[in-house]
Amino acid sequence: MELRRVVITGIGTINPLGNSISEYFTNLNNGVSGACPITRFDASLFKTKFACEVKNFDPTQFGIDKKEVKRMDLFAQFAMAASYEAVNDSKLDFENEDKDRIGVIIGSGIGGITTLTLEAMGYSEGGRVPRFNPFMIPKMIPDIAAGLVSIKYGLRGPNYATVSACASSCHAMINAFDIIRLGKADVILTGGSEAGISIQSVGGFNSAQALSVRNEDYLTASRPFDKTRDGFVMGEGAGILIFEEYERAVARGAKIYAEVCGTGMTADAYHITAPHPDGCGATKVMELALAEAGIKPEEVDYINVHGTSTPLGDIAELKAIKAVFGEHAYNVNISSTKSMTGHLLGGAGAIESIACISAMETGIIPPTINFKEEDPEIDYKLNLTLNKAQKREVNVAINNVFGFGGHNACMVFKKIK
Repeated sequence: MELRRVVITGIGTINPLGNSISEYFTNLNNGVSGACPITRFDASLFKTKFACEVKNFDPTQFGIDKKEVKRMDLFAQFAMAASYEAVNDSKLDFENEDKDRIGVIIGSGIGGITTLTLEAMGYSEGGRVPRFNPFMIPKMIPDIAAGLVSIKYGLRGPNYATVSACASSCHAMINAFDIIRLGKADVILTGGSEAGISIQSVGGFNSAQALSVRNEDYLTASRPFDKTRDGFVMGEGAGILIFEEYERAVARGAKIYAEVCGTGMTADAYHITAPHPDGCGATKVMELALAEAGIKPEEVDYINVHGTSTPLGDIAELKAIKAVFGEHAYNVNISSTKSMTGHLLGGAGAIESIACISAMETGIIPPTINFKEEDPEIDYKLNLTLNKAQKREVNVAINNVFGFGGHNACMVFKKIK
């Protein structure tokens, strides 16, 4: 069986750097920090009082009715809005399409955790007869974002969620890629969404000592590869990409952003939260993705790294890159856009894959901002694109994502000339 080619024909995002693709690309390339004091709840008693929140978001601007808004958790609203932009960008006319051949796969690490938190708190505060919002369950479950998008557009193809912590959206995209190339669908709306800036999430990650506590300097708190990095900064939002079979996209005259040409999935099998110190799982996942793509390491121009700004993770990932790329590791551009967006958890892989597309579209490598002090354990001969964007033609880019539990995923994108 000959595997079909898969391309990206539409993109959409809601994230801390903007509520549209154009805003996102502009702020990425200008090195803007999305961090701000937390407004989602009163964080005054928490160790971490800041995050990268989505700003000025009005779901009704993205085709969502006011009544529908009340029935959706914020993570689902983000997914619906990003899907709306991606669909419009793709110029797909679903009324003239075979909807049985179009699916939706959207990942989320924690789904509607804000809904769950508020409902549980409401019950515990009154000692009353159990009385919960009838929409609590459909607002909370991680798969509801994919369900809502399919309902809105009447899409009857494969429809589900992937849940693998921070690797969730990348696993969703890998599934979409495989389904299309195997001929089981022709188009899939895929990516991820997260709205985890909540009491439980911030409190839990604080207890795990995973979040930065740099409250007095929150704008520069996410500082991958810096000696003083002290944890990740929570982000929120969604990224949706339209994956489409290549010949079909060409036939309808679609704009093609990039080809999805290789993927990899591995496990560290090491620790529930920490990466393997030698980056073994990360090394293997990049090797698998490049092998599937038929791409040599020296052909890669840009790596959007997981780069969470944690003491262990940043070092392990750079070790893996040097193991895979050898001397070419010093020629490739590397950057962590989490320095600007914060960590979107289950939505990270989607918006970072879109950042790879930005680099291909604009010829600009987005920077790793907030770097100040060298860490003796990091090799700064690597081009980490520190503090300022760099111009470069990008024909091949890869995106790495790693999740709690040791989940590793990698995607390879290639420009079609």
